Amino acid sequence: MAVDYTVIVVYLAGMLAMGWWGMRRAKSKSEFLVAGRRLGPAMYSGTMAAIVLGGASTIGGVGLGYKYGLSGAWMVFTIGLGILALSIFFSARIARLKVYTVSEMLDLRYGGRSGVISGVVMWAYTLMLAVTSTIAYATIFDVLFDLNRTVAIILGGTIVVAYSTLGGMWSITLTDMVQFVVKTIGVLLLLLPIAVVKAGGFSEMKAKLPTSYFDPLGIGGETIFTYVLIYTFGMLIGQDIWQRVFTARSDTTAKWGGTVAGTYCLVYAIAGAVIGTAAKVLYPNLGSADDAFATIVKDDLPIGVRGLVLAAALAAVMSTSSGALIACATVANNDIWSRLRGAVRRDGEEHDEVKGNRAFILIMGVGVICTAIALNNVVEALTVAYNLLVGGLLVPILGGLLWKRGTVQGALASVVVGGAAVIGLMAAFGILANEPVYYGLLSSLAAYVVVSLATKPTDEAVLAAWRERLAGRTPELASEPAPAHQ
Repeated sequence: MAVDYTVIVVYLAGMLAMGWWGMRRAKSKSEFLVAGRRLGPAMYSGTMAAIVLGGASTIGGVGLGYKYGLSGAWMVFTIGLGILALSIFFSARIARLKVYTVSEMLDLRYGGRSGVISGVVMWAYTLMLAVTSTIAYATIFDVLFDLNRTVAIILGGTIVVAYSTLGGMWSITLTDMVQFVVKTIGVLLLLLPIAVVKAGGFSEMKAKLPTSYFDPLGIGGETIFTYVLIYTFGMLIGQDIWQRVFTARSDTTAKWGGTVAGTYCLVYAIAGAVIGTAAKVLYPNLGSADDAFATIVKDDLPIGVRGLVLAAALAAVMSTSSGALIACATVANNDIWSRLRGAVRRDGEEHDEVKGNRAFILIMGVGVICTAIALNNVVEALTVAYNLLVGGLLVPILGGLLWKRGTVQGALASVVVGGAAVIGLMAAFGILANEPVYYGLLSSLAAYVVVSLATKPTDEAVLAAWRERLAGRTPELASEPAPAHQ
């Protein structure tokens, strides 16, 4: 294992070194939170793919392949579909807004202070996303160093918090590019072909497994529909995803770079399912489907290659974890704390704001590590996060982009009613039930339409300013969006 250990240690040291390098570049708020909005197509595609393909997509995706066969690809496949839809239909407009958070977009569109309420919902989502990514370190470090769960979470979490705090989005971008390359080599170019060969090829896999393992819809139509609602729509509105869109150098980069990233996700989804299917042939009686990835890596890969593939899994977890962490801190500072204390940003203060955002990443990072240690059920935490996100924020965000008649009162009603419905239905039907997201989304839509039509239309001056920002004709603002027309 010495060679494998060396590969992992060099990888982790490289992550910290890039954090230090990123600190030297992040001298302004724009540099720290959105990498100066300067990423070109290659870096944008790599980092976008890296953030959405985390531990759940890698370890979980292989686990679903182990349990259901090729149809286990659907979870990650719907993530790819979400990135494609975001990139083709919305990313150009989002990039031109020149904002930092989803809540700032809502304030610009509706001309009112919906930011704090929507910020709280988005903060809860990004926090849980960061927590679930951090918990995944326990699985990887257990295979690597036989560490107990708490030590593994602290070790992995500390490294991510360190480089994210040092250089913000620049550090995360640089590390994500390395993680993207490592993940591509480790999972797609090494683990996938080795797993298929070890299992005897596709003909042997078909001979040894039930036919349902090769049915594209074997996982079930209702499950696929739920994945679309949660993950495809979740990709359209998550702060962690939008914050990457904000890093694009141009709206063209956001559109086409994101399209490449979405296509890569589709390929990654199929690869994970195939690896899981091969693992089922090799190890038909594993205690848990989520052990499939670690088992096939530990027992079937040669020395050195094993270290690189485990580094790929670590890369997948770290990229999602760091992206969720900076999103969580950005929302906490800009959408909640700054508004509650009544702070107003002024021209020339951006350098000072780097220190504040850095402090929030550190505080949120410590909170994420502590929550990850205390929490055991990853699936439930992630389900709560996505249910709240989709049930509470999908309608007002997409409504703001697509429907002129939507009002701030309708948006607030949608967030409150949808969020409350999701929480109530999770309590009634169970966290993992499908009903909360189905009916929560419907109630959010009904509240948005009814209240918007029953209230005064958004002031034309606010809509005119919104159209200017969407067209990219208004420079990035240093101050908060103007309050609603009186």
